[in-house]
Amino acid sequence: MSVSPVKRQKMESALDQLKHHTTVVADTGDFNAIDEYKPLDATTNPSLILAAAQMPAYQKLVDDAVAYGKKLGGSEEEQIKNASDKLFVLFGAEILKRIPGRVSTEVDARLSFDKEGMIQRARRLIDLYKEVGVGKDRILIKLSSTWEGIQAGRVLEAEHGIHCNMTLLFSFAQAVACAEAGVTLISPFVGRILDWYVANGDKKTYEPSEDPGVKSVTKIYNYYKKFGYKTIVMGASFRNTGQIKALTGCDYLTISPKLLAELSKEHVKLTPTLSVKEAQACDLEKMHLDEKAFRWHHNEDQMAVEKLSDGIRRFAADAVKLERMLKVEIMLLPCTA
Repeated sequence: MSVSPVKRQKMESALDQLKHHTTVVADTGDFNAIDEYKPLDATTNPSLILAAAQMPAYQKLVDDAVAYGKKLGGSEEEQIKNASDKLFVLFGAEILKRIPGRVSTEVDARLSFDKEGMIQRARRLIDLYKEVGVGKDRILIKLSSTWEGIQAGRVLEAEHGIHCNMTLLFSFAQAVACAEAGVTLISPFVGRILDWYVANGDKKTYEPSEDPGVKSVTKIYNYYKKFGYKTIVMGASFRNTGQIKALTGCDYLTISPKLLAELSKEHVKLTPTLSVKEAQACDLEKMHLDEKAFRWHHNEDQMAVEKLSDGIRRFAADAVKLERMLKVEIMLLPCTA
């Protein structure tokens, strides 16, 4: 049944309704989108920063990062690495001027299997934020949800008070290990799970409630709430608004500007599909995963194995592209006495 124009004017948009039940996060490095949709938090990654850094509007941030890398000196590789870290922090600091909550900043995906390397890089990013007057309470450090990344998150949270956002999460084993590590937040991917099932199965379309990505996040949410884990579940990587609406009630959802725009124009009644009460009544059993059990259970999920490795490669490739761009800028910048 269609909604009359008068009722549509009175009814809140799907986006506004969603905000009543779920914390909405902007999945972008574009300040204009953040200003327009007013999310609580924002997330970035190498791909988003690469895209934003190529926009003329953000050239000043690139220039400042390059000047910083050049000023610290060292080898060309060290200058590029320092400029890259600084650029991520400069984008994050600007985003924080526009939101009341936290920004997620990602550790280099090429460190995904290096626990100590991730810890060191995360602490470096926090130090860079401190230099520009931003405290660690407003930062989420993003780490790949490998076994090494999850254990790096455990150390950062427990020993350094650094909040972590575990990304590239596709399997239930990853979610269980993250909860046991006591990390602040996880980002289970929805759209990339759907992509895999569409590419590898006979079924090419799914109703939102039957979407394999939606079902994955629902199971994780129910498990966390049933067993009282404090780790926040933030659904990520959406392909359509149907997936988002099917996860109404999830702790957080990080959404691209394109889908935020679509939700702001939709006027359909949203009702929570996830709730603590229903989660506590589900029949999931509690698991404990040491490293051997984690690796086995994760390996049993072909989709998760393939999408995790693919995601790491993609983020790493975009990090390389960003570094190439910064290398050109560094070479063009005259040396100062």
